Amino acid sequence: MLYETLTGDTILTLETMDAFIEFHEIELPERLSRGDYALCAREASRIGALAIRTPAGAYTYRSNGESIEVVAGDADARSVIGIDLDSFSGLLRDVDTPIAMLYSSRVEAVRGNPMRFIRWEPILRAMFHGRPLYDHSQLSLLNKSGDPLDTQQKFTLEELLETPDELAHFLKTAGFLMVGEVFSSEEVDELFAAAQRLEREAVEGDGSSWWGRDSSGEAILTRVLRGAEIPSLDSLHDDARIKALVSLAEIPAVANHRNELDGTTVLWKRPDIKEGLADLPWHRDCGLGGHADNCPMFILTVCLNDGSAEAGQLRVLPGSHLTSFPFVENDDPEAPLGVAVQARKGDVSVHYSDVMHVSPPPTSTDGPFRVSILLTYGPEKTLHHAGGRHYNDALLGADDGQVKHLRDL
Repeated sequence: MLYETLTGDTILTLETMDAFIEFHEIELPERLSRGDYALCAREASRIGALAIRTPAGAYTYRSNGESIEVVAGDADARSVIGIDLDSFSGLLRDVDTPIAMLYSSRVEAVRGNPMRFIRWEPILRAMFHGRPLYDHSQLSLLNKSGDPLDTQQKFTLEELLETPDELAHFLKTAGFLMVGEVFSSEEVDELFAAAQRLEREAVEGDGSSWWGRDSSGEAILTRVLRGAEIPSLDSLHDDARIKALVSLAEIPAVANHRNELDGTTVLWKRPDIKEGLADLPWHRDCGLGGHADNCPMFILTVCLNDGSAEAGQLRVLPGSHLTSFPFVENDDPEAPLGVAVQARKGDVSVHYSDVMHVSPPPTSTDGPFRVSILLTYGPEKTLHHAGGRHYNDALLGADDGQVKHLRDL
């Protein structure tokens, strides 16, 4: 397998064990000597040293106070993770991730908590690809006039159609945006009826839905992936308003998986979910792999009812799409607050796959709870580095349709 260096001027293969050693003895130390890794060093000091053990050998990454240093062996590492060379090569190419490796059982926790491997991911991406860690103090989010961006601004459909450049700039800067009242109440009612049909037809273990469990142990539907089978949902891709929103992307974006699972998805927020992947932690949508080949991906969310905190609100970390931030639970003491996406019935939000966002549980037990349609777009040509159909397929396969939460892996 091949990867490109930080400067883009050297290609190194990791098809041999010698290449793994050469990378750690020569290439990686040279990269680290050229960049500013002070923020990485501070983060690494908090998490503790990480060692990657492969059939070619083991190396430890640790903070020296000012940068990250690479040390042969794993004796002094707080956490030691065993992976194969293909998986390590995927990390170097930014097409594989620690989370994907955990979900697909490709990680051996030799020592320590494997969740520290996930916490190290932003540091690894900085080391391997030069992608900076998220640092709110260093962000400068400005509108087209040079004034601070109002990250809670909600645009109108009229503004989308008449001043799309303003919205495109906002999206490029913040990584997300919200447009109000894109669909009428009558149109949303028709879409909601289609969502209810999918809800009735979903079966545990059908391979096209996600399920969780509430405190009583009852199976609860949280997501259906086959929305493209319903004409009224599939036709959203042809709607002029949706096309106008898609045109805001920095690159031409198409519905690559329009007629497949995950191209058109319906999501239900539910209260009292105790098991399963219903309340997602802070995450990016390419967190299961494929970033270097498939991003930027582009997700549109059509809100079918209330999108408030009581209903299970979406929150976003503005500007994080150009940086890296760890996957953390919403209630983690170190988790950011982010910005609430103030969605109402008929509104549509847009976000890049790289922007960090979180889906906390509803704060109310009464409802109604948020129901949304997700439409996914990306570059014209996308691929799976390991030959699979979709990276999210790693979440499917359980006989009962349950999708394990990251903390339960």
